[in-house]
Amino acid sequence: MKNFKTLLLLLFAVPLFVFGEARDKIEVDLCIYGGSSAGVMAAYTAIKAGKTAVIIEPGGRVGGLSSGGLGMTDIGNKYVVTGLALDFYRKLGVYYGNLENWTFEPKVALSVFEQYMKDANIDVVYNKQLLDVKKAGRHIQEIIVSNLDEQNSPKLTVKAKMFMDCTYEGDLLAMAGVSYHVGREDNSVYNETLNGVQLMKGHQFPDGVDPYKVKGDAASGLLWGIHDEVLKSNGTGDKKVQAYNYRIALTNAPDNRIPITKPDNYDPKRYELLVRQKEIQPWKDLRDVFIWSLMPNNKTDINNRNGMSTDMIGANWDYPEADYHTRKKIIKQHEDYTKGLLYFVGNDPVVPEFIRKEMQEWGYPKDEYTENNHWSPQLYIREARRMVSDVVMTQHHCQGREVVTDDIGYAAYTMDSHNCDRLVVNGMVKNEGNVEVGGFPPFAISYQSIVPKKTEVNNLLVPVCLSASHIAFGSIRMEPVFMVLAQSAAVAAGLAIDKGIAIQDVDVADIKKILKENPKADHRQPDVLVQVADEESVEVVGEWEIIPLKGYGKHYLKNSLATDHEFVKFNLDTKASAGKYKAYYYYPRTAEDVELVKMEVFDGRETKPVSLNLKEVEIVGQTTSTWVEIGAFDFRFEGKPYVKVFSNKSDGTVRANAILLVPVE
Repeated sequence: MKNFKTLLLLLFAVPLFVFGEARDKIEVDLCIYGGSSAGVMAAYTAIKAGKTAVIIEPGGRVGGLSSGGLGMTDIGNKYVVTGLALDFYRKLGVYYGNLENWTFEPKVALSVFEQYMKDANIDVVYNKQLLDVKKAGRHIQEIIVSNLDEQNSPKLTVKAKMFMDCTYEGDLLAMAGVSYHVGREDNSVYNETLNGVQLMKGHQFPDGVDPYKVKGDAASGLLWGIHDEVLKSNGTGDKKVQAYNYRIALTNAPDNRIPITKPDNYDPKRYELLVRQKEIQPWKDLRDVFIWSLMPNNKTDINNRNGMSTDMIGANWDYPEADYHTRKKIIKQHEDYTKGLLYFVGNDPVVPEFIRKEMQEWGYPKDEYTENNHWSPQLYIREARRMVSDVVMTQHHCQGREVVTDDIGYAAYTMDSHNCDRLVVNGMVKNEGNVEVGGFPPFAISYQSIVPKKTEVNNLLVPVCLSASHIAFGSIRMEPVFMVLAQSAAVAAGLAIDKGIAIQDVDVADIKKILKENPKADHRQPDVLVQVADEESVEVVGEWEIIPLKGYGKHYLKNSLATDHEFVKFNLDTKASAGKYKAYYYYPRTAEDVELVKMEVFDGRETKPVSLNLKEVEIVGQTTSTWVEIGAFDFRFEGKPYVKVFSNKSDGTVRANAILLVPVE
């Protein structure tokens, strides 16, 4: 039997449990601390490249926010979602019968992550928290973890050649001695304008909301949730952290609904500010107070909206550097507050009856989070520690004033910060810290921003708590981007292991070459993609206007002239493998569009005219654009295939943006 166990370990080449026997030591090529979406993608990439890897997950569930309720994906621009990150949304699409799905149920996302784990035989050790990091000089040799919820829990030592911190908190990077920052830098630190204290209109109280327990009487004290602080000058740095909340999954399906009952530690006084807000802004429906996004199968992804909502502003300032048990208390406070808010809106007599009835139509889904009483175990940690490395991504990178050349991923979301504080300004309640500034194209993220300074640690990668200022991190901190950066990080780790070099010495050109040749990490056939920005592959005939900052990538082309003789020709990659592909047209919808777009598809042997009916196209999620299927074709690339998009004589405009070929597997 002993020889059989040994044979199993050799066959799988990963450090698995052996028929239930406990481990006290693991040795792998890559140790990933944190089973977030980034952690799963990093492990899959490493193992498919022939490396051994283990995920040490402090909690009991993988996928982080992507399986924890954030089903309304923060996309920004689909151009930035590549590789395994895109594959994840494609797998969700398969489940729901689409090419891609950017809105989804938590349990479905979890099943996709579990499928990655099964396909790569990923070893995950759950419920183990970091105790210590052992270094020799600048090199991490091993980490020690244990279950801090159990007294005298055995310790587990993990020895690895490379380490990766895929937590939202950055615990591994901190314990390894890497420089980091918590809170908001002063604008002067990086010569920014949107960092530090910001008093803006977003998610704000209306003027006139009285802050005192007895209206007009400052001596009566402040209402719950207001801090007794003085507003500092715009741009002033501090240690305050943007608010956390839960992305809430509810359902209105009667056979799947659990009633929202009074939670632990319920106190209706916590919601007095909401009552006073609604005295000035009367209730119309639930969407006055919640971003109520609908997910498939009668479920929601509920987020924060307006002055008082699901964000527990100011309750998280200690969280980033708190110990495990203190964090658990903070998490429980957020859970009690959020469940209490839902119960208050559905039951308190001060809330209008029609709102209470609307709220009572919703409940916790029986089929979600069954291991955690149907409530997400993942608090939305929007920001905690942020590494400070040789390159710090800043507002200047977001807005294109600085451009990195060692790019290993892109971001495109608005520079977004939720409120950091709630205080009294001119005798009224005001939230402070909300920033939502966009209007820039996708921007490159530096490889140096995901690795520490070489003088600190030479075998650690940090694709989540990367080196960025508070406001730049607000654009980067999206789940698809974390997955992209984690895949790049895993490729870099493999290269460093193979060459026996420090992680900082990996050639970024080698990372990009591997990602281009093997974007799905497992040698599946890659897509063929041509966009209008690829000038060497695109021919433009006629007068086409460049529309920046819209659609897929940095711009698209628009033609509104009354002619049929103008077109954009997308010449398809002649290096791709011949075979059957589904072809797609990227459609950035506007009110001016023609109903029918005329095309010509040449598959390398014959030409076929195509007309796409755009009127029937449904666009779902946080986007106004989508891929529209043209059809399935047997492409022969030696014949130089192409797709032409023609202008149209009818009223309206034609848009040419990108053409995608997806291999039929």
